[in-house]
Amino acid sequence: MSAFPVRVMVQEVWDEIPFSVPSTTSLAELKRRALETARIRRSAGEYVLKFRGAELSDESQSLADAGIAPNAALIVLPRHRRPVR
Repeated sequence: MSAFPVRVMVQEVWDEIPFSVPSTTSLAELKRRALETARIRRSAGEYVLKFRGAELSDESQSLADAGIAPNAALIVLPRHRRPVR
């Protein structure tokens, strides 16, 4: 399996993290790895993964099955907005 480059922005820390993973990697695994790399300790279930502004709700899909192209940019956001104080 060849490397499949993607970039994941973790909004909570404003870090863009590059990954090179197989295209068979699940969206859930990619989100979990991005949160782990950004040192986010909360559950991955508290976050959503988006591509081109749309939530990728079926995280059991692989990158290829979800239509993610090589070098795509994804973003991980908190599932619920936090109030501004």
